[in-house]
Amino acid sequence: MGQSLSKVYLHTIFHIKAQGISILPETREALYAYIGGITRTMESACIMAGGTTDHVHLLCTLPRTISIAKLVEEIKRASSKWLKTQDCHYAKFEWQAGYGAFSVSQSQVEKVKTYINNQMEHHAHKSAADEYMDLLAAYETEYDPRYFLRD
Repeated sequence: MGQSLSKVYLHTIFHIKAQGISILPETREALYAYIGGITRTMESACIMAGGTTDHVHLLCTLPRTISIAKLVEEIKRASSKWLKTQDCHYAKFEWQAGYGAFSVSQSQVEKVKTYINNQMEHHAHKSAADEYMDLLAAYETEYDPRYFLRD
């Protein structure tokens, strides 16, 4: 083949580090748009970004030239830096070091978009920790409980 092509969809979740800081409602949509801009600069397509006061879900494509770790690291680094410029509330804002990244088949893209879009409603009934446990179970992902998300 003379051309390298790929289309890999990722559902990525990352959580804030400090429990005393939250993503304010008035900042949330701008943060998601900013994350979309970061992904575009990395040659990734942001399909959907959403979340709640304490975590973000991102459905995007994985560029064929970088690793998942590099993509998530840059999104978290740049978005954290940007948030700190938005309001003094974010002066000590940080994302947790870890993240979850799960493959999504083309046939499930719309389902994941709906899931991300309904995060606020979803978390009225389920904690972020329980949601993450469900995803780990669905993807049969082993984890070290010492590093597990705490609500």
